[in-house]
Amino acid sequence: MEPAAGGSRTGRNLPVAIAVGAGLGAVIIASLYLVEWLFLAVVIAAVGIGVTELVKSFAARDIDVPVIPVLAGMAIMICGAYWGGPAWLVGAFAMTVLVLMIWRMFQGTEGYVRDISATLLVTVYPSLLAGFVALLLANPDQGPDRVVVFVATTVASDIGGYFAGILFGKHKMSPKISPKKTWEGFAGSALACMAVGGWLVAWLLGGAVWKGVLIGAVAVVFATLGDLVESVIKRDLGVKDMGSVLPGHGGLMDRLDSLVATLIPIWALLTLLV
Repeated sequence: MEPAAGGSRTGRNLPVAIAVGAGLGAVIIASLYLVEWLFLAVVIAAVGIGVTELVKSFAARDIDVPVIPVLAGMAIMICGAYWGGPAWLVGAFAMTVLVLMIWRMFQGTEGYVRDISATLLVTVYPSLLAGFVALLLANPDQGPDRVVVFVATTVASDIGGYFAGILFGKHKMSPKISPKKTWEGFAGSALACMAVGGWLVAWLLGGAVWKGVLIGAVAVVFATLGDLVESVIKRDLGVKDMGSVLPGHGGLMDRLDSLVATLIPIWALLTLLV
């Protein structure tokens, strides 16, 4: 999410943001290459905090989302995807939806459609989408490496867009949705994504550079759209950030928005091409 042109523009404490980002990266790498189930625990914890932030934001607008069953369903989906594959992910999602609809039914009829609509949104975004990181990890030969390609390529969108927006940002992409986004920032995101994608796919996965560049090009589109989707949600709910758990970044959902949006296309492209 890059800043717009003019003024201080960033809205971030950059040294703190860099330190927090580096710390998160270290946790991801360490858990990935030490014990895979530990990385799954990190994912469940991170997505769980993001879900909680969404639920609290909905509650501020008198929209009731039952956090405990949503979190339970999210954990089952991620674990099911890792140990059982796509069929288990879909099956766990379907059962979670059914349980949530029944759960809310016993809370009364008033506001049922409103509450269950928000509940299903949270069950998909980020819960179901996060299950695809478990599918990446479950690859028997290159699981951790594929996760690194996914995370690094998506994060490159944020970093490239941030600095390109500071240096060159003039033409706003979507002033009504995200006033800080610029087309120059998007170009920086695209270059960073394609460079990182091409490099890591060749280095870690032994694939052709052009395949990594293609993955990066697709990733930047979905990362940007994911960022805009979360901006729309925040504007509708009247919040600036989903939370404050990450100094210099905001809430975890403010960092997960691009990641969950790129998960399915990157998983699909890695499965097909590499």
